[in-house]
Amino acid sequence: MNDEYLDFKAWKARLQSSRLPSNRRKLFETEIHAVLRVCKTTRRRLSVGLMKWYVEACERRDGSRYEIRREALRWLVREARKTANTQPASGAFIPPSTGLPAEDLNGLNATGHSQPPTLRAVDLGDSDWEQALVKAIRERGFLWRTEQTYRGWAKRFARFLTPRSPWVAAKEEVGAFLSQLVVKEGLSSASQKQALNALVFFMQEGLKIELGDMVFERSRKSGFAPSILGWNELKRLWRELSETERLMAELMYGSGIRLMELLRLRVKDLDMERGRLNVLAGKGNKDRVTLLPDVLNQRLDRHLNRLRALFEKDRAEGLPGVWLPEGLTRKLKRAGEDWPWQWLFPSRKLSVDPVSGVRRRHHLLDGTFQRAVKAAARRANIDKRVSPHLLRHCFATHLLEDGTDIRNVQDLMGHADLRMKWTPSVGQAGRIFSYGFWVC
Repeated sequence: MNDEYLDFKAWKARLQSSRLPSNRRKLFETEIHAVLRVCKTTRRRLSVGLMKWYVEACERRDGSRYEIRREALRWLVREARKTANTQPASGAFIPPSTGLPAEDLNGLNATGHSQPPTLRAVDLGDSDWEQALVKAIRERGFLWRTEQTYRGWAKRFARFLTPRSPWVAAKEEVGAFLSQLVVKEGLSSASQKQALNALVFFMQEGLKIELGDMVFERSRKSGFAPSILGWNELKRLWRELSETERLMAELMYGSGIRLMELLRLRVKDLDMERGRLNVLAGKGNKDRVTLLPDVLNQRLDRHLNRLRALFEKDRAEGLPGVWLPEGLTRKLKRAGEDWPWQWLFPSRKLSVDPVSGVRRRHHLLDGTFQRAVKAAARRANIDKRVSPHLLRHCFATHLLEDGTDIRNVQDLMGHADLRMKWTPSVGQAGRIFSYGFWVC
């Protein structure tokens, strides 16, 4: 049977104007982008035969999204045929046996078809400058979230330069872009700093273009002090949280860790006997040791017992182990299936790893916990802007109010640089350092 090529470049506009629900459109767009990345990697034109091969290969590897994947690609073929954006191929479709990255060719099944490539393998960038950035990022082992952030800023800078290419950009264009972010878009100081770091890395490490000293309009830091919750407010907040959510909030408050440091904790990071919490690969990929309040030990034990039951259920079902850093995965291939490496706060549902494409149990999402804390603050009638990060501010401020040396607080917070501001503290004699404003 002859194959059929699709040449439907306006599919995204057609999808946005369709009557499909918004969440359905987003799922369709994700699946169509995935098959287009496969076409680019295998250097094949988009065709009905390639999409059938892709769907079957994905089903053999992970059937969690089988129905939505088939529905999205059927919609694409149907709409392309409506507008005569198809043409017959010269012959029958031949599944690609080469052209995929080597790491994806070691999973050949009995039919001779290769497993579908992982997102990390196929998402190498759409242009030569983005590919150079991706190469520099992955050579340095940056996290996936960092890669997506840096690529996002690089794309915004490329749009700013249109029709010129980033390859011919100079420090003046970078400075003009950073100034525009503040003058026209009102970007905050933190966001501008993130954009600066991303673009400096993009230009100097990705494109090998030295920038030197740049002149641009800098966003001024806001001068307001953060809200700090008192003891009564914290107790009211605890009462409005579920058992696991309260344990997470109290652990974050009692140890002063960041939100992502909390979510990435593993069972082995707890040292309840010595009252220590090991924070590995924290912000800046740094390790440190902080406090583990002994009042949480009994509840942590109960929590670990519940996790043990979930862990044994996953092993009985033959699910893949939890995510591990790539180097550790190569060295200890089965470590993700061992109890010490399990997430301390796992998600209830399985999800597909965006890097490897493996369907496994990931840790709880940051947005889920953030929404839970904000909702609990509303129910507790706390008239302050409450977020999980505020608990980190409270940890530092309450320690200082109790007389803890500020250098010890600095070590517990994981800061290399310490800046302070004098402010009065209610209920304390004299004046103390208010550390909370710079806690990040």
